[in-house]
Amino acid sequence: MEAKSMLLDRERSQLSGSKGWVSVLHRLLQAREMTLLLIVLGCVIVFGLTVPNFASLANVLSIADTLVFDVMITTGMTMALVSGGFDLSVGSVFASSGVVVAVAMVAGLPVWLSVLVALLSAAAWGLLNGLTITKIGVNPLLTTLATMGMARGFVYIITEGRVVTGFPDIFTDPGQAAIGGVSVLVLIAVLIVVTADVLLRKSAMLRQLYYIGSNERAARVSGINVERARIGVYVMTALLAGLAGILSTSKFSAAIPLMGTGTELKAIAAAVIGGASLYGGEGTVFGATLGLIFLSLIQSVLVLLNISVYWQGFIAGTVLLAAVSFDVLIHKRRS
Repeated sequence: MEAKSMLLDRERSQLSGSKGWVSVLHRLLQAREMTLLLIVLGCVIVFGLTVPNFASLANVLSIADTLVFDVMITTGMTMALVSGGFDLSVGSVFASSGVVVAVAMVAGLPVWLSVLVALLSAAAWGLLNGLTITKIGVNPLLTTLATMGMARGFVYIITEGRVVTGFPDIFTDPGQAAIGGVSVLVLIAVLIVVTADVLLRKSAMLRQLYYIGSNERAARVSGINVERARIGVYVMTALLAGLAGILSTSKFSAAIPLMGTGTELKAIAAAVIGGASLYGGEGTVFGATLGLIFLSLIQSVLVLLNISVYWQGFIAGTVLLAAVSFDVLIHKRRS
C-alpha cells in the first residue's frame, strides 16, 4: 500500500512538472516578442535557402548597417507609444541635428561643441513637443505634425537645400570605424537597445510610462507626475533621433537635407509590429527592434530580387496598415 502511494505521488509530481513546463511554453508562445522572433528566424531560414546572396556575410552586415539609425529612432518612438503618444517629428529632428552639427563645424566650432549644440537643438524640439502637448493640451498628432514641418523647414532655411560637407577626420572616423568587420555604430545601436529595454522593463521611472499609457487618470491618482513624465519622453525621443542624425552625418561625411524622410512611419510600424499599441500601455524596445528587423529583411529581399523601389514603398505602407489594423482589432476584441 505504501509503495503504491509513493508511486502515485511520483506520478503526480511528474505530471505537475510536465504541466509546469507546458505552462511556461504556452506563455512563451503567447508572448508577442517570442512569436515575432520565431517569424524572423523563419524568414531568415527561408530567405537564406531561396534568395541568392541573402545569407552572405556582406548582406548581413549591410542589413545591420542600415538598421543603426532606425533602431535609435524606433527606441524613442516605442517609449512615446507606451506612454500613450507618438512623435511624427523624429525624421525631421534626425535631419535637423545632422545639419546643425555639420553647419556648426563648417562655421569653425570645435567638434565636441558642435555635437553638444546639435543635441541641445534636438532636445529643444522634444521640449517644444512635450510642453505643447501637456501644458496647452494640443493633440500629439497635430503637435508633432507641426514640428515635423517646422524642423524640416529649419533644415532648408540653414542649408538652402544644399548638402553640407567638409568635416574634420576626428568627427568622421568614429562613424566609419569597425571592430572585427562590425561597424562601431552597430555596437552603439545594440548598446542603446539593450539599455533602453532593461530600463523600460525594470526602472521605476520608465515603468511609469506603462501606467500613464494604460490609464492616465489612475496614474495621476497614484501620484505620478504625468506632465513631467510625458515631457521627458518627448525630449528623450528627440535626443535619440538627434543622436542618430549626428552619427549619420559622421558616417556619410555629409549632411543631406532630405535625410530621415519617412523614418517616423517606419518606426511606428516596427513598434506596432513588435507589440506596442497606438492605445498606449504596451510594448517593449526588444519587440520593436524585432519588428524593425522583420521590415528590413523584407526590404533586403526585395532589393536582392531586383524589385522596383516604388514597390518597396508600397509594401512598407501595406505592412504598416496591416499592423495598425491588427492592433485596433485586438483592442476591439478585448473591449
